[in-house]
Parts: sequence; structure tokens; C-alpha cells
Amino acid sequence: METIFSFMRSLTFSDKKLDFSETNNLKFSNHNKLALLLVFPFFEIKTSWYYANSALYRFFSCGKDVFYRLMNDSSIDWRNLSYSLTMQLIRKVQINSDLYNPNPHCLIIDDTDLPKTGRKIELIGKIFLHVTQTSNLRFKGLFLGYHDGENFFSLDFSLHGEKGKNQNKPYGLTSAQAKKRYSKERDKSSKGSEGTNDYFLSKIDSMINIIRRAIMKGIRFDLVLVDSWFTCFELVQFIVYRRIKCHLIGMIKMGKTR
Repeated sequence: METIFSFMRSLTFSDKKLDFSETNNLKFSNHNKLALLLVFPFFEIKTSWYYANSALYRFFSCGKDVFYRLMNDSSIDWRNLSYSLTMQLIRKVQINSDLYNPNPHCLIIDDTDLPKTGRKIELIGKIFLHVTQTSNLRFKGLFLGYHDGENFFSLDFSLHGEKGKNQNKPYGLTSAQAKKRYSKERDKSSKGSEGTNDYFLSKIDSMINIIRRAIMKGIRFDLVLVDSWFTCFELVQFIVYRRIKCHLIGMIKMGKTR
């Protein structure tokens, strides 16, 4: 544990820049709450819901709502925080590497299904699964990772829904089901509102946005790796016109069209 906390203390970020200084409770600062969240995996705590039954609870006797309030704060720039910590990790790895790493540096993009059971979750909808030929409640998660040939880092992600072709049941829900979903009004300029807007973007548009954001954050790479679903004209055009020299590796869609 001393090794873990010693390494975490070496990571720095500005409370004021992330609006952490404005939202504290009397006992734990948001900085301390974030530190606790970061050590959850080392105690095999999957989510805040499992925290009360963990060994960590005996050292910090606060309820799970302390963490939920922090994570639900739409004023906090979580994406910027994630990039800030990840960029520090990347720099530490580069400094501590004994030998020059000749491997190409690569951005990897992929999506995955995130199944859910609650029909009242905000923006929840049904997504068609081609493998089972069924529609189930879930989100589509789009993820961006960075690989330097030896280490893998998570950079960015967005959640998406699929409206579907049935105009009478958008997102696979009846109008009555859609109205029962949780909804929350957010300031249009807030970071939480930006994340909500990502839900309605196509995965292609969102993919290009997160690559562009990685470039702006200072990530430099030789390759972009995607599967056949993401190999499209828009992505090829985007990569070709980048000022930084990089290549695209993507599988061409299989079909009768040549």
C-alpha cells in the first residue's frame, strides 16, 4: 500500500482548474475522495456500491453517497482530469525506460456493448446485437487507447445509443417507456452537458473528435488502429490531412462490393 500511495502522491493536478475547490463536504475534500476512488481496484471494489462491505471502509468510514455526489458533479471536467493523470503516467514511463523504445506508437479505437437492466436510467435504450439477433437495454461505449509498444494507456471514451430505423420506437422504447427514464437539466456550458451531447453523435463523428482531442492534448503517434466497422472514408480523409505524419491500419469491410 505504501508503494501505491507513494506513486499516487507523485501525480499532481489543480483543484481549482477542475472546480474541486468549490464542492467539498466538511470531512473529506474532493481531492481525498478522488484518491479513494483510485485505490478501489487494489481492494477489488468494483463500484462505490460495494465500498461499504470492503476492507477500505474500516479506515475511511464514509458512505457510498459521498462518492456518488462527486461522480455526478457535472461541473467537474472529468475528461481533462483523466488526460492530466494519463499524460503524467506516460511521461513517467518514458523517463524510467532504460532503453530507447523503437516500437511504433499507436492509437487504438474500439467499441463495446455495456448491458444494463434499469429501464429508468438516463438515456438508456435498446441496441441490436448482430450475434444474437436480439435488442437489449445497453449503451455503446467507444474507447480510445494509446500503446507505445510496451505499455497501454486509456485516454478517452464516449457513450452512445442507437436510435434505430423504427420511427415509432426510437432507441427501441415506446413513448411511455422513454418518458419514465431519468432526466436531468444541466447548464449547456457544463462538462456534464458535453458528455450528454456525445450520446447523440454517430460513433464515426465521435471517433474523429476523440482522435483530434488526443492530438491537441499532445499525444503523438505513428499509427491509428481500427477494425473493419470504423474503416471508412471519413477516417481515411481525416488521417491523410493531418499535419503530423501518421498511418491508418484498418480492415476493409468484407462483402460483395469491390
